Amino acid sequence: MTPTSGEGAEKMDAEDGVNCSDYEHDIENEDLWDGNEESGGYWSGIYDRNKAHTKPLLMKGTNTTSQIAIIGANLCPIESLDYEIFDNEILKNDWSSRKKVQIIHYVMLKWGFALLIGLGTGLVGFFNSFAVENIAGFKLFMTTSLMSKHRYLEAFLAYAGANMCLAAAAAALCAFIAPAAAGSGIPEVKAYLNGVDAQHILAPSTLFVKIFGSILGVSAGFVVGKEGPMVHTAAGVAAAFRAPVGGVLFALEEAATWWRSALLWRTFFTTAVVAIVLRVAIQFCATGGKCGLFGEGGLIMYDVSSANITYSASGIFAVLLMGAIAGILGSIYNYLVDKVVRTYSIINGKGAFSKISLVVTIALLTSCCYYFLPWIAYCIPCPSNSTVICPSVDESGEYKNFQCPPGYYNDLASLFLNTNDDAIRNLFSPRIIKEFHITSLFIYFATIYCLGIITYGIAIPSGLFIPVILAGAAYGRLFGRLFETITKLDRGLFALLGAASFLGGTMRMTVSICVILLELTNDLLLLPLVMLVLLVSKTVADSFNKGVYDQILKIKGLPYLEAHAEPYMRNLVTRDVVSGPLITFSGIEKVRNILHALHTTGHNGFPVIDEPPFSDAPELCGLVLRSHLLVLLKEKIFSRDRGFANPVIFQRISTLDFGKAGSGKEIKLEDLDIQEEEIDMYVDLHPITNASPYTVVETMSLAKAAILFRQHGLRHMCVVPKSQGRPPVVGILTRHDFMPEHVLGLYPDIKPHKWQ
Repeated sequence: MTPTSGEGAEKMDAEDGVNCSDYEHDIENEDLWDGNEESGGYWSGIYDRNKAHTKPLLMKGTNTTSQIAIIGANLCPIESLDYEIFDNEILKNDWSSRKKVQIIHYVMLKWGFALLIGLGTGLVGFFNSFAVENIAGFKLFMTTSLMSKHRYLEAFLAYAGANMCLAAAAAALCAFIAPAAAGSGIPEVKAYLNGVDAQHILAPSTLFVKIFGSILGVSAGFVVGKEGPMVHTAAGVAAAFRAPVGGVLFALEEAATWWRSALLWRTFFTTAVVAIVLRVAIQFCATGGKCGLFGEGGLIMYDVSSANITYSASGIFAVLLMGAIAGILGSIYNYLVDKVVRTYSIINGKGAFSKISLVVTIALLTSCCYYFLPWIAYCIPCPSNSTVICPSVDESGEYKNFQCPPGYYNDLASLFLNTNDDAIRNLFSPRIIKEFHITSLFIYFATIYCLGIITYGIAIPSGLFIPVILAGAAYGRLFGRLFETITKLDRGLFALLGAASFLGGTMRMTVSICVILLELTNDLLLLPLVMLVLLVSKTVADSFNKGVYDQILKIKGLPYLEAHAEPYMRNLVTRDVVSGPLITFSGIEKVRNILHALHTTGHNGFPVIDEPPFSDAPELCGLVLRSHLLVLLKEKIFSRDRGFANPVIFQRISTLDFGKAGSGKEIKLEDLDIQEEEIDMYVDLHPITNASPYTVVETMSLAKAAILFRQHGLRHMCVVPKSQGRPPVVGILTRHDFMPEHVLGLYPDIKPHKWQ
């Protein structure tokens, strides 16, 4: 083992096996650790790091380290993923020895998993909607029944009490079982696909809590979406919105960092399976299946195909203006969500009781708004030409009677005392022309806009799509009523365009949102106007801040690598950001030296250097991973002589041993049982060394290196010297070295560009 002084230390991403509440061995920066375990240096380093980074992360949102981040509602250690295929002797021999039958079996296994994911996601999507419609429907039916008997106080107590109980149950699941399930999950999954891993993001417990916590949260009346458990696949978007093509495009445009044609084909197959499963389930309920209150309206599908689309100069002007205002409102929405999430992070950090208390408080506030605001609305006579029953007699009708006399309805109650899906359906409906008063639409829009902001960040699974669509639909309907004298566009169409403009103004996606909305509404004639309003709202909003998911990534401290490098990185080279000392291994190394390096550092990758007599001059042999070293040490493939190992010995190791282990199954340093007589034996590292690591010359632009690092999905990038006669490796670049916070910390005089 050779510590090279001066240049190039790797910043490790947190080691496997660390949970969110108890740091055990998580050192990335050597300057946080004084190297003296006996004097308490390790633990003091951990304490200092928590003290140094927790407050800035939560209060100011400036995460100066790449080792911790907010996952769900907790502060957790994170690490990078190894997407790179290691080119070592064991893996090459395994692949070359595979028979044709094994290759066919491997291909079938991939497609089989795609099929199972589609089936599972479709069934979960159906179960989610089925449960929400029945739980929320029963709650609303109970409230309506009490109001029909003029027992208004009892109706409120029953409504608010049910909401608070459901909310407390959802919060308890997140607080005690899976804190990582809180929030939408899209930022975490987006970071995971970018190469950032954290414990429990994809754990079974997280999926369980996302499913049932989402059902409870949506049934509690929160302004959240029920797509919470669906975000982990592209198929999830297809299940949540019945939009298979939109799901594929969402993964391509927003979630995935790397993409290839084979993945596109399997993703499309998976979403097609989801669509078939949902169609069969809906058909079953529509043809007499015992689905309770769940019907065809249980899954989001809004029919605006009957809208008469007539273009005019005044109509186009109204659409452009609506898109521009939505862009401003969307940027304000993102700004306020940023502030709220930071505040809630502090509250959630105080423990489970604080999390549950916050959730119950927001549930009570939401219940008060939903129940009491309709009292300020006027009772409106039922339309004589209505094709539906007025006032409504079920729990999800378009004309809620509320406190009104027979023959009248309350338009605000028709929006508030409904599920989110039914409220959107009412706003999108082309059958309703002037049934919603302008004042009622404004009150509803302002309430949903504010509740959506203060609800996001509490400790429940919560999607952002539905709150934004709901606020946008109300905004569009209101805008259509205000401009009804100069345009003939349908009010339901305005509601759809308002939803599209809000989605563009908050999430900053265009193609996928356009296709999702078209699949929801089943009308291609809407395409030109939807495209136009999306482009306008996104362009305006981009002038103020980033999209909501990008901002949440920043708030949570997830070290996400952008598709472009920061402009100031063009003026730096790779050697400007590496630091020392660099820990390297010889091609044939002592067990003692390997154990010492693993104990005293947290590095996940080590350069392997061959020196005479095994080479004419010092040369870079490759890179070896910590996890691979642990496999080798556990199997005790040692020799007493310093020489190349017999290849037969390595047959004791399977290629599966080098795969990423499941949660809690990885090999840990304390699991090794190395005897005293084995400590001075030798290990041949060549068979497990990646002989072709990605390398860059020390004079390469940091911006160029950052693009290469992201495009190839790397975890380590070796920096080699430009001139001969120096050590064969200068340092190692990891994700941490490309983070703007790290670079600007090294060079505080650099003034970053605010906008790219």
